[in-house]
Amino acid sequence: MPVFAAVDIGSNSVRLSIAELRRGRLVSLHQDREVTRLGEGVFRDGDLDPQAMAQTLKVLRRFHRAVQSYAVERTRVVGTSALRDCNNARLFAEWVKTVTGWNLEIITGLEEGRLIHLGVVSSLRTPPPKLLLIDLGGGSCELTRSEKGHIKEIVTLPLGAVRLTQEFLHHDPPTKADLKRLHEFIVQEVAHVSRRITRAAVPSVIATSGTAAALAGVANSLRSSRKGAVSQSVAAKLAKRLAKLTERQRAAVRGINPKRAQIIVAGAAVYAHVLHACGLKGFRYSPLGLRDGILAQMSAEYDQHTRSHRQLKADRQDVLLNTSRRYGVDLENAEQVRKLALALFDQTRRVHGLNKECREWIDAAAMLYEVGMYINPVGLHRHAYYVISRSELYGFTPMQRKIIATVARFQGNSKPQLRDRLMKLLPAQIRSDVIKTIAILRVARALNQGRRSAVESVHAAAHGGQVTLTVKARRGGADLELWAAEKERVYFRAVFGRELAFKLV
Repeated sequence: MPVFAAVDIGSNSVRLSIAELRRGRLVSLHQDREVTRLGEGVFRDGDLDPQAMAQTLKVLRRFHRAVQSYAVERTRVVGTSALRDCNNARLFAEWVKTVTGWNLEIITGLEEGRLIHLGVVSSLRTPPPKLLLIDLGGGSCELTRSEKGHIKEIVTLPLGAVRLTQEFLHHDPPTKADLKRLHEFIVQEVAHVSRRITRAAVPSVIATSGTAAALAGVANSLRSSRKGAVSQSVAAKLAKRLAKLTERQRAAVRGINPKRAQIIVAGAAVYAHVLHACGLKGFRYSPLGLRDGILAQMSAEYDQHTRSHRQLKADRQDVLLNTSRRYGVDLENAEQVRKLALALFDQTRRVHGLNKECREWIDAAAMLYEVGMYINPVGLHRHAYYVISRSELYGFTPMQRKIIATVARFQGNSKPQLRDRLMKLLPAQIRSDVIKTIAILRVARALNQGRRSAVESVHAAAHGGQVTLTVKARRGGADLELWAAEKERVYFRAVFGRELAFKLV
């Protein structure tokens, strides 16, 4: 059974989770966590503090030894708010690579929210009709709203507990002036999203990460709420009470450890205001978080029969549909091209020999290859590359976005060669696969040349050196579509080394 490892380099702490995929379910093998406060220097002067970097690298060395001891098949290392905001992230990433051999991936706030949602929802038998996830870390706070597992909105706010503590709380205990400035800032930021959440009337709220765990622990010790739950009124009372205590007194409160005591006032203030401003009754704490989402994504990509795979597929389809709508794509045309492209892909596996990830590329590019029309119909495929490669397509990695953008780029007159500049930006081992994907999508696009779904279905059969496409046309015929598809024969032969023939029925 495959073993995966997820490393979350956060603004406050660094976490490791190692799990084995057994019969479609992730089984935890090892957990580790240490507070390194990597984000403190960033929120002060824009750079990662050398001492914090050194401490984080020391922890990562320990994590690396653990990963080796469990014979992990794949490790994914991600950085969040502090690394998004700092000036020297590239230097730190190079050090991580030198020390561990790991490639550090710095994810956006939206992708962070999606991964947390994936981790939480994949653990539920049935996603609730309406759900709000709140993840308050050291540098940012992600609010993710979903309905029946489908993400409707992700908002990332600069309301991390370390960031706010450093910016506003300069006394112990905080003064009234400190708290006033903190509260005003939180109110200003939460106002961006509170009205939409209030209108959505979300009954289920799940909070993750350390601050939520601490508040739930304190509430439970005071027997103020049922285990793991914190009501709006309890959150407000805890925020006021903790703000009156010194750091030493806060550390003595059951449920709060000494390091959390340094930043709990700011974190509690955020939760209290979010619950109040958004009309939420309270939250339930979940120990799941970003690392669980990373593990769920890896298991989804490995095994298509897992619950996390179904959720990942839904996430990707949602973002493709929403992006298409945002840029005014003709959805009827896009859906028809996608249907034909996937049929061609599935029916010619013996010819192209591509894996299931290439199917994802062709699926996405079919939906997005015309987004460049939003900028200008002239040069639309060049514009499509720009839009796709720079869009926030959560669920797809930066490299996957670049691949999809490349496939979309070559759906016009230009046909790619291995020596082309855009092809050279891709890893050498996948360039020929990308070119095959482009060739398949070009045929599918040609088979909808008239943009009227004239082709009802297509059946591909390979015999010797020829691939024959049997095209079933709707009433009215598909002469224009066959004319366009015939023009793809030369390129198809160049890519696959086989002749392409058509049979109309």
